[in-house]
Amino acid sequence: MRRKILVVGTGKSTAYLLDYLLQKAEAENLHITICDLNPEVLPERIKLHTSCTILKLDIFNDKERSNAIEQSDIVISMLPARFHIKVAVDCIQFTKHLVTASYISDEIMALDQQAKEKGLVFMNEIGLDPGIDHMSAMQVIDNIRERGGKIILFESFTGGLVAPESDNNLWNYKFTWNPRNVVVAGQGGVAKFIQEGTYKYIPYHKLFRRTEFLDVEGYGKFEVYANRDSLKYREAYGLENVLTLYRGTMRRVGFSKAWNMFVQLGMTDDSYTIENSEGMSYREFVNLFLPYSPTNTVELKLRHYLKIDQDDIMWDKLMELHLFDSKRKIELKNATPAQILQRILEDSWTLDSTDKDMIVMYHKFGYEINGKKKQIDSNTVVIGEDRTYTAMAKTVGLPVAMATILILNKKITTPGVQLPIRREVYEPILEQLKSDGIRFKEYQVPYMGYNPDSVAS
Repeated sequence: MRRKILVVGTGKSTAYLLDYLLQKAEAENLHITICDLNPEVLPERIKLHTSCTILKLDIFNDKERSNAIEQSDIVISMLPARFHIKVAVDCIQFTKHLVTASYISDEIMALDQQAKEKGLVFMNEIGLDPGIDHMSAMQVIDNIRERGGKIILFESFTGGLVAPESDNNLWNYKFTWNPRNVVVAGQGGVAKFIQEGTYKYIPYHKLFRRTEFLDVEGYGKFEVYANRDSLKYREAYGLENVLTLYRGTMRRVGFSKAWNMFVQLGMTDDSYTIENSEGMSYREFVNLFLPYSPTNTVELKLRHYLKIDQDDIMWDKLMELHLFDSKRKIELKNATPAQILQRILEDSWTLDSTDKDMIVMYHKFGYEINGKKKQIDSNTVVIGEDRTYTAMAKTVGLPVAMATILILNKKITTPGVQLPIRREVYEPILEQLKSDGIRFKEYQVPYMGYNPDSVAS
């Protein structure tokens, strides 16, 4: 009897996931059922695979959804995060394990006790970030603690970027993931973290002007801006007493300063709609955010408003996006500024068919051991193959697939709603990822903290 895996949703991150499961189908005695609202877009080699069934499924059709889940042994939900709860409730009802790459929502967390009572593994945050960041961090943290060390600093940074060989625009950036997440990044609350025992807060309108810099061997310099809530995992990681806890997003140097122009103009706002947006030109859209002038052009008004000198690279970055084009039209009805900006950026920042993306992850671990302060830096760089087999799809999809098979094989058994922070989860997955080219390099570096001269910071 074949073991049945149900995959719900076939978005951008599933290329490696599906290939991995189908490659393992014979050896692991698996049958994979793939459900999506538009399954016809799947490649023929998957549709025709003997270990695969393709189903057209509307997630809001309760009967079809619950029937598919009831007939499976384990469910992988690759739906948008807000829809996981529909799948999760069915998994509880029909006693099925669940794997997702998304952050644990309050609704999913509320199912923890029921999952434990039924002996179900509800594995979440098992993609890239969240996912590989948790696993690679906990492995080092656990190893330091086993040697008698005490963690005093933890910083973690991840970036989904364009690979050097495909980096051909002035922003040094292309969309490798959901563009909406890029446009609205940092909104909805203040960024908060701890540095040297002091809480720090950055409001959204200042977020992209408070950056740090990192060097990655072989790949040069990057900048980092703070994630919204770095303190979210303090308890999960056992870092309640840590002096510095900071998580951030990596970009190439100069991106944040340029992105800040959109923030200051108000173009990233997603809280209201522009009634007459359909048919509006890009130039007219830009002019919405500028003061009226009977004589000055849109370009001149924008220069004055943002204080951009004529020889400033920032101006060239704006020009590259065709923002002042009166012939390019917006085709969205009653759209928010953020939605319109996203559509404009997709013109310039969508990966070409042969473009390669790049994932960069960087951790810093400061610790005390035998009365001395030390630090380990750890990083990994993953380069994609093309627009379909991206580094993003690889680093999100492979851990999901690996965890699924480990749960089926009863190698991961701890029940309940969880993160991948236990050894039974991270050790086998990190080991398997090495054979797929996802490995971390560790460096012993001097511990500097943020105030090496003991000056209050």
